[in-house]
Amino acid sequence: MLDFNYAIKNGQLVIETSLKGKPLLTTPQLNKSTAFTAEEREMFGLTGKLPACIETLDQQVRRAYCQFQSFEGNLDRNIYLGNLHDTNQVLFYRLVSDHLAEMLPVIYTPIVGTAVKQFSHEFRQPRGLYITYSDMDKIEEILINRSNPEIDLIVVTDGEGVLGIGDQGIGGMDIPVAKLMVYALCGGINPVRTLPILLDVGTNNQTLLDDPLYLGWRHERVRGKEYDDFIDTFVEAVKKQFPKVFLHWEDFSRENARRNLDRFRGRICTFNDDMQGTGVVTVSAILAAIKASGAKIEDQKVVVFGAGTAGTGIADGICEAMVTMGIPKDEALKKFWLLDRPGLLTCDTPDLNEAQRCYARDAKENIQWIRSDANMTNLLDVVTNVHPTILIGCSAVGDAFNQEIICTMAKYTAHPIILPLSNPTERSEAKPADIFAWTNGKAFIATGSPFDPIKHNGEEIHVAQCNNALVFPGIGLGIIASAAQRLTEKMLWRACETLANCSPILQDPKAPILPGIEFSRDVARKIAVAVAEQASADGVAQNILRDYGSEVDSHMWSAEYIPLQYRPHP
Repeated sequence: MLDFNYAIKNGQLVIETSLKGKPLLTTPQLNKSTAFTAEEREMFGLTGKLPACIETLDQQVRRAYCQFQSFEGNLDRNIYLGNLHDTNQVLFYRLVSDHLAEMLPVIYTPIVGTAVKQFSHEFRQPRGLYITYSDMDKIEEILINRSNPEIDLIVVTDGEGVLGIGDQGIGGMDIPVAKLMVYALCGGINPVRTLPILLDVGTNNQTLLDDPLYLGWRHERVRGKEYDDFIDTFVEAVKKQFPKVFLHWEDFSRENARRNLDRFRGRICTFNDDMQGTGVVTVSAILAAIKASGAKIEDQKVVVFGAGTAGTGIADGICEAMVTMGIPKDEALKKFWLLDRPGLLTCDTPDLNEAQRCYARDAKENIQWIRSDANMTNLLDVVTNVHPTILIGCSAVGDAFNQEIICTMAKYTAHPIILPLSNPTERSEAKPADIFAWTNGKAFIATGSPFDPIKHNGEEIHVAQCNNALVFPGIGLGIIASAAQRLTEKMLWRACETLANCSPILQDPKAPILPGIEFSRDVARKIAVAVAEQASADGVAQNILRDYGSEVDSHMWSAEYIPLQYRPHP
């Protein structure tokens, strides 16, 4: 564990540490490189170890940005930023903050998917903690071996359900690392109080197992009771070491994602971004689009193409919104049609999981439908017969929303809401420019990956990105500020309402239906205050305050150098 702590000296915030010389220069949480002051250089034995010029953080950012631009490929840029993060954490966050819209896709989706696949080949520096199944009896010891002393937030994955690319084994570690970067950049959560964790329970990806450079445990994935016991042991160790921690599950398989969340949501403050975060941001986009169109939520018909973790999580979020707005649960469920590999999910579909079962349709209701395939009810069949108002893609099937499907939908709906959410970009169900053209500009569009603006009649029309980065940082910040013991459904609903009310389209009909990522910190603050207030109202906040605004502000970290003070090692 790193030897440093925050303190107030003469009314000023300082960091105290016993590290000196080279160990200080190689500690990214504390390294300032050429920005160490003359006094700090003398105090910490750095005289002569750095060039004579003492730079400001702004000067360092200018140089780093030039270096970033010198790389042509985004994977090389991702590697550069990763190396900078491993060298000087404050400089990394300041650089990316200053160029957020440009750099976030490089460190997060979609480029992080490429980095995950190349993890073992591009490995340079370990980050976070790796907990292997064979080390189950050492989990508490491993947690004690962390670098950052105080932990408010953990992001954990087992690497089985990474983005749209599936089982990536140990390469999944890049996902918690990237998520925590986004928490800091978009939510102001102090990165020295966070911890990424990879649970290495093996991999069923034969390509990885056959790769001589693969760095993970060479074993097929642990399943059943052995897996559950391992997760139980992990959660109990986390609770013991960090009683107030916020535990964020990321990129687990569709079988384990919901199960883990349901098993532990009553025992620890926990959250699954693939389900709950995706649900919140998507519901927010839909609420804003419905409001902008003058429609009513009770009149919506929702088709979800891809009924995995994200798809069912989104359906749950929309259904919960309908119930919250006064629609009985059984009536709300009738407004959904979910499709997966077997086509439309019905009560006769084999191997339905618990999340899918409540959305399964009566197998008899489509007997009279016009169908293009006698063996299954496909997406075109559903759109043709149901006349949906909302079409959501979570399938990772590129261009699945073809012209016939979109035009058929637009024939029956004045302003269709179309959300191709799969990423990376090549897996998006449709391109925004095509949707715009096929609907004559009538559709409300939001995508999962970033796309260039649509060019139309000499204008640029910006398309909203349903980016979870607009949601989970604010939720996490609100939980930390209120010291919430649980994340309730009402807290998630407040996050939905808050983001929807930030929609630019409510002021400008030509604007996107969600804010751009450059507004993410302002959005996160508003969500955090709303979530903290609701935590208090729900009786789950341990930090009870009348004004959560100032408390949230006090937890919002910015990338600035803090003066260092030498403290002799005890």
